[in-house]
Amino acid sequence: MKYLSLVFLFLFSQVNAQDYRWTSDQSGPYTYKTIIGDPTEAKFYTLDNGLTVILSENKDKPRIQTIISTKAGSKTDPSSHTGLAHYLEHMLFKGTDKYGTLNWEKEKVLLDQIDELYEKYNSSKDEAQRKIIYKAIDSVSGLASKQAIANEYDKLMAMIGAKGTNAFTSFEETAYINDIPANQIDNWLKVEAERFRNPILRIFHTELEAVYEEKNRSLDDDGSKVFEALFANLFKNHNYGKQTTIGTIEHLRNPSLKEIRKYFYKNYVPNNMCLIMVGDFEAETLIEKIDRSFSYMKPKNVNPYTFKAEEPITSPIEKEILGPDAEYLMMAYRFPGAGSKEALMLDLMSSILSNGSAGLLDLNLVKQQKVRGAGGGAYVLKDYSILYLQANAKEGQKLEEVKELILNEIEKIKKGEFDEKLIQAIVNNVNKAEIQSNESNSGRAYTLLDAFIQEQDWMQNVRYAEELSALSKKDIQDFTSKWLGNNYVCIYKRSGKDPNALKVDKPQITPISVNRDAQSPFVQDVANSTVEEIEPVFFELENDIVQSVVKTPNAEIPLLYVQNEKNDLFTQYYYIEMGSHHMRLLPYAMNYLEYLGSSTKSAETISKLFYTLACDFGVSSNARESYVYLSGLQKNYTEALQLFEELLSDCIMDERALKEMIADEKKNRLDSKKNKGAIRSGLINWARYGADNPFNYELSNEELDAIRPEQLVEIIRSILNYKHEVLYYGPAELPELQSQLAKHHKVAKEFIPIPERKKFSYQKQDSKSVLLADYDMVQSEISWIRNNETYDTKLEPTVRMFNEYFGGNMSGIVFQDIRESKALAYSSYGSFRTPSRANEPMQMIAYIGCQSDKMKESITAMNALLNELPTSEKLFTNSQKSLLTNARTSRINKTSLLFKALSMRKLGLDYDMRSRILSEGSKMKFTDIKKFHENYIANKAYTLAVLGSKDKLDLSALKAYGPLQEISLEKLFGY
Repeated sequence: MKYLSLVFLFLFSQVNAQDYRWTSDQSGPYTYKTIIGDPTEAKFYTLDNGLTVILSENKDKPRIQTIISTKAGSKTDPSSHTGLAHYLEHMLFKGTDKYGTLNWEKEKVLLDQIDELYEKYNSSKDEAQRKIIYKAIDSVSGLASKQAIANEYDKLMAMIGAKGTNAFTSFEETAYINDIPANQIDNWLKVEAERFRNPILRIFHTELEAVYEEKNRSLDDDGSKVFEALFANLFKNHNYGKQTTIGTIEHLRNPSLKEIRKYFYKNYVPNNMCLIMVGDFEAETLIEKIDRSFSYMKPKNVNPYTFKAEEPITSPIEKEILGPDAEYLMMAYRFPGAGSKEALMLDLMSSILSNGSAGLLDLNLVKQQKVRGAGGGAYVLKDYSILYLQANAKEGQKLEEVKELILNEIEKIKKGEFDEKLIQAIVNNVNKAEIQSNESNSGRAYTLLDAFIQEQDWMQNVRYAEELSALSKKDIQDFTSKWLGNNYVCIYKRSGKDPNALKVDKPQITPISVNRDAQSPFVQDVANSTVEEIEPVFFELENDIVQSVVKTPNAEIPLLYVQNEKNDLFTQYYYIEMGSHHMRLLPYAMNYLEYLGSSTKSAETISKLFYTLACDFGVSSNARESYVYLSGLQKNYTEALQLFEELLSDCIMDERALKEMIADEKKNRLDSKKNKGAIRSGLINWARYGADNPFNYELSNEELDAIRPEQLVEIIRSILNYKHEVLYYGPAELPELQSQLAKHHKVAKEFIPIPERKKFSYQKQDSKSVLLADYDMVQSEISWIRNNETYDTKLEPTVRMFNEYFGGNMSGIVFQDIRESKALAYSSYGSFRTPSRANEPMQMIAYIGCQSDKMKESITAMNALLNELPTSEKLFTNSQKSLLTNARTSRINKTSLLFKALSMRKLGLDYDMRSRILSEGSKMKFTDIKKFHENYIANKAYTLAVLGSKDKLDLSALKAYGPLQEISLEKLFGY
């Protein structure tokens, strides 16, 4: 413990309070506020109409993260129209009277008719009459779609090279997101300003069908059901618990376009909204452009959401949720909301309970293997906050027993049975997390967004770590004693058939026109605009990475080195080209290390020390390679490296820990068979490789039982005696790094030969076939898999172009046809994939998640796209612009430089593929991807991998797509 005390003394000496303060400044006619000492250097503007604009410059790459958000989320939905904010989010991708339409005057007449038909539909209680009205809605919608242009917004974003185009609705807000090239600011502002000027609710009934699918996905998801039950019982008065974001089935079946429109004009007003941009720009010129673009918006009074205060919870509330997934529990306590002293205290107290390394749950329950997993944290919302805690039981352990174990750890906080130095360790890790978050445009943007939505003074974020460090052990004890008693909600997620399972029944919809080749004058104007091109920066191994060696006493180890000139964070890997397909016990050894100590330190002490140093360590292995990694604050590098090397070379076996680990692994295996994601992964592996595949290349339970602790310890201790190299990104100068590694990195004089790798044969899809796994669910998930020829790097530019056109994003063919036109699925994609290593096959994979009764239609629709590529020269031009812009504006930096070097080596490349994408992509024609589609995709045999309930699927229809093979879970998983 002397070493631990010295570390704490060192870290305490580093803490210095800073003089943070708000200041105002002027940029032309614009006044902005900023905080001296704010690492984001964010500038806060309020325009004359009340619009909040937050700008943070970051020149790391020529791109900008944008968020436009309104303080209108599901809690502000009318009680008679829940889900309305979420509907509206979907509809704000449909265009205005200037884009998204061929002829607005003609379209408007039909849309007005649809408005009235929906009002009649909603007021009618006679089901026969409702069917007649909906048939009329479907008919008029089909006519209206002939005057509409689907996905023009998405096409605009693809055209300007935007990435990550999306939106989300939560309790508090609706936010619209893009990552744009720095040279497209003017076009982006033009589109976004128009987007919110006069949104038109066109193509509504097919989008509503997508929302139905989204609802059904949530009804199929045990985690969603647990979350909703938890909030419903925590919040009896507040809309956090009374309403869900997607809305009720009844309200989904009875939407009102008039109410949606009313909601927009009430809430999407500048004094209720913010615009956030983080990235490569000059704030003083950008603010003028933003003001010009959005000055048309007029402020309105927005009444704040009001609610009756929640009654105290005086005794535990316990509920059960049934579903096919594995069992677990989730419990929560309620607290005051964002900005309160209680929310700050909650953050600290929750980290004392669970921080992933040295919290009481981490050390006393997970590390000591009393449960199979446990964690939690603070979830801070504007009006209330919660402490949530989640845990998984061991085999034979009751969830009620797990709950008691968690409650016992909470009691320890009340009694002060934790080290007060943990508070400063948490502060150190908060500082590290802040640096990590501020490294990325998106990290900054979302933190700024949270503060705006929660109406927090940004100073609270800037001073957050400082305020945490001012809290004492007694503060935490008193707070926990006051707020955590028998006032919790506990949801037991149990395995079983849900007798109350619901489903949104969807009406029959006639596919609509998407007018793929049409283009509105507004879009043409953006397409014809000229911008100054951004010069690409390509990766050059000899210039971007220092290739050197570490001269240890026993051997020279190759070193790939990149200096971090931005901050004090480092990341270091020992990279070994050996994985579980070389050594089946390797992943078990890697997992075992978590529970081991050294000859001088227990496993718990080691976790505490690493957390105190604000450093993370770990080992991970996949089929072919392993990474032993260390990361954190460079000032603590030497101490962390010594501790890391000591653990690897001097770990001590623990027979009890192994026994518990094996028991947990067996329970994990049982749980995996209840997880539809794992089952689907197994099906895809079977389709690619056949019955003998990487997914089921597992030890039997008998082989697990035969593992001895000395076997695993020997693997850990010898892991660095296999040929490896060091990958380092951090602020250390190269000679100092080499010196530290030479002194502390322990390797043998001769490397152990790496065992021969188990190889798997790829299936040749010479004929069509169908694989089926039975799972209790409302939806079905269908994947198309085909192994193609061996990878040829010459095809890469064509592959990238094809993927951009076919299924790259919401402007792609698959999304337009499957979702926009036919409304068959909420989620669907198609992609031609190239391997990560040379001499391996390429692969075509497509996917649709749809209702079981829509399976046949969905398969027919995707097969049509796979066999005949729809032609759209305009979409191709947009896809080409998107591909080339992203090649120009993407940047490889930080640790990505190290992994880029590895990936090029695996593929046998000595150049950055983006250089060829730019040179060849700019010359490409639609006929090139058409020919590619014909050669590699069209009219080929595919394996259909289907996950769904046999009771709900039409099995005779499935057999039409090839011989049907139902695969048992035992065969699928290999145990």
